[in-house]
Amino acid sequence: MDLMRSEKMTLVQLIIPVESAHRAVSYLGELGLLQFRDLNDDKSPFQRTFVNQVKRCAEMSRKLRFFKDQIHKAGLLSSALPTLQPDVDLEALETQLAEHEHELIEMNANSEKLQQTYNELLEFKIVLQKAGVFLVSSKGYENAEGRELDDSVYPSDYPESASLLEQATQSGSSISSGLRFISGIILKSKVLLFERMLFRATRGNLLFNQASADDLIMDPVSSELVEKTVFVVFFSGEQAKTKVLKICEAFGANCYPVPEDLTKQTQITQEVLSRLSELETTLDVGIRHRNAALHSIGFHLTIWMNMVKREKAVFDTLNMLNFDVTKKCLVGEGWCPIFAKPQIQEALQRATHDSNSQVGIIFHVMDTVESPPTYFRTNTFTNAYQEIVDAYGVAKYQEANPAVYTVITFPFLFAVMFGDWGHGICLLLGALILIAREGKLSSQKLGSFMEMLFGGRYVLLLMSIFSIYCGLIYNEFFSVPFHIFGDSAYKCRDKSCRDAYTIGYIKYRDAYPFGVDPSWRGSRSELPFLNSLKMKMSILFGVAQMNLGIILSYFNSIFFNNSLDIRYQFVPQMIFLNSLFGYLSLLIIVKWCTGSQADLYHVMIYMFLSPFDDLGENELFWGQRPLQILLLLSALVAVPWMLFPKPFILRKLHTERFQGRAYGILRSSELDADSEPGSARQHVEFNFSEVFVHQMIHSIEFVLGSVSNTASYLRLWALSLAHSELSTVFYEKVLLLAWGYENFLIRMVGLAVFAFATAFILLMMETLSAFLHALRLHWVEFQNKFYAGDGYKFKPFSFAALADDED
Repeated sequence: MDLMRSEKMTLVQLIIPVESAHRAVSYLGELGLLQFRDLNDDKSPFQRTFVNQVKRCAEMSRKLRFFKDQIHKAGLLSSALPTLQPDVDLEALETQLAEHEHELIEMNANSEKLQQTYNELLEFKIVLQKAGVFLVSSKGYENAEGRELDDSVYPSDYPESASLLEQATQSGSSISSGLRFISGIILKSKVLLFERMLFRATRGNLLFNQASADDLIMDPVSSELVEKTVFVVFFSGEQAKTKVLKICEAFGANCYPVPEDLTKQTQITQEVLSRLSELETTLDVGIRHRNAALHSIGFHLTIWMNMVKREKAVFDTLNMLNFDVTKKCLVGEGWCPIFAKPQIQEALQRATHDSNSQVGIIFHVMDTVESPPTYFRTNTFTNAYQEIVDAYGVAKYQEANPAVYTVITFPFLFAVMFGDWGHGICLLLGALILIAREGKLSSQKLGSFMEMLFGGRYVLLLMSIFSIYCGLIYNEFFSVPFHIFGDSAYKCRDKSCRDAYTIGYIKYRDAYPFGVDPSWRGSRSELPFLNSLKMKMSILFGVAQMNLGIILSYFNSIFFNNSLDIRYQFVPQMIFLNSLFGYLSLLIIVKWCTGSQADLYHVMIYMFLSPFDDLGENELFWGQRPLQILLLLSALVAVPWMLFPKPFILRKLHTERFQGRAYGILRSSELDADSEPGSARQHVEFNFSEVFVHQMIHSIEFVLGSVSNTASYLRLWALSLAHSELSTVFYEKVLLLAWGYENFLIRMVGLAVFAFATAFILLMMETLSAFLHALRLHWVEFQNKFYAGDGYKFKPFSFAALADDED
């Protein structure tokens, strides 16, 4: 496994007899090391050879999803069994799934009918109970417990109303006097609108009685338990009856006949209760039978779903192959790593043997000028770092891989911004918990945030370790300094230490052995010292990483045998960057080592404005002025060196090539279509102006980028300062302030606020902020020096990838 360069790839051709094609592709899917090319991309999916098999697999997938939904609705769990099974008999499985689907649909239809009948009988029972009360009270000359609507929008109560009901009771039977009633049940949420509509339709000539149902009733549409209200409407006339029935139908109210005779009511109620009891038994038996069938299906559901998924993937892959002229063999092409050729050949031989084919599968390597896909073999540790690089762009084939260096530089630059060994320990505990539960969490379905956190658990681990290291250098534990590595080199001028912040300390012994002396905290020159330290440190790290990027471009040029890029790109870039910012880094180191008071701002500014003037007190070493003049001239020479020679040399080489003169064959990287748009390898006509403009853009981008990229690394200083100051504010203005009170409640509140601020602001928001800034420094400032990132990933046909996609 070599992370520096992607695996060497080769284009291969397979000639597979038809009788062993299915088994061969299945074995290659289990191996997962061959990326097939689509030889039928000019055909629509419906014009391909195995379209009928794909349709059958899609239909079986639909049935399996139906079974899964039914199991989920029933509250059952499907059995997770191993997916290792013998060859799939597609026709037998298809027949079995069709039988199960037909059986389930039939059971569901019967269950729905029985449930609907049960709901109707339950509603009928409730209507008989509630409406019977209204009818009995009306026959006993009692006032009805209802309401009659007036002309207003809202109904009013009528405790003693002279209504149609009184007329009916005075004249005897309601039927004989022409007074009629309709009883039923309606959703409670519709009662007010229903009552208002009845009032308007009959112009107030009705009596509306209602009572809430005691039990919740299942809605047949939504299958949810809902509240309903029983109503009895008294009216007069056939026309009013028609209107009431139509309004009931419009509002979805169910009407049930209730006899006025008390004996008949009792008899019907007993019949309804008897039928409800029978239906409950029948429904219970039906549900048990249905659950047994679903449990039987669920026992094999995972296996069946994997079988169908694999079969569909196999036929989709077979659709990418072509028939030869004899229509007896399938021809396929694909990319595979060179190391995988013996494994692929062994899998093909096994497929020939297992399918009892008389003709073997032909496997041979093809020559091609097409750029192969990029494939890096990673493990659980390096995979997250490779994903960070690939999010910017997949490496070009055999290009230097930034992930090798990102493993260390990314968490380190994060820690420079986040450095606090107290916060680092908190991150370390979180990373260790994720790693300790790796086996359990990898088999679970996690949320998007938790999945991202779990995928980057090893990134988080190194970030936390480097944060502890940088925190020890900064000497910050939740912003509090500690004397970990010995006593301070400074002491107060007197015992009271009143002048520590105004006048400062005095040095009485050698420097603190490791990191920042804890006495700087709270001193007069704390901020100037830490600002100077972190700002200069940021520039040193930035120049070092940019030089690493340019050096990697040199190794790329050596690997692709591109001497033009070495002479006219690598050399002038190194000269320009180090003549200016490499020199600045040298001055910083010299100033630190000598303790000089020279002003580096003045030195760098007047290096350009007045290079021949005497440096005076800003001179750090002998011969500094002539060295500055030499470096300035070198930087000025490096700009045309980058710009002019390469386009003219490319034009000369192109002219010689097409005049038939002898010279060495150019590699594809020297005349790459992307880096050199007018290259002779891609176009017969050489467009010099386009190549020159392209080179000019690259040169200007590097010159300006050297300045802006160096300044961009100052974010290391800015975020480190912001993190330290925020932590100090929360410690001093929240925790210490609350701890100054004697009240226990105030102390607990202060501790809770401090813990909340530390967890959500410093450990979550600041972590995310530092992560994004470290990401930008790698993507822009580091990778743009050497990384093209215009390749494409190696995506082999693999059954394991199907399972990952499903998850």
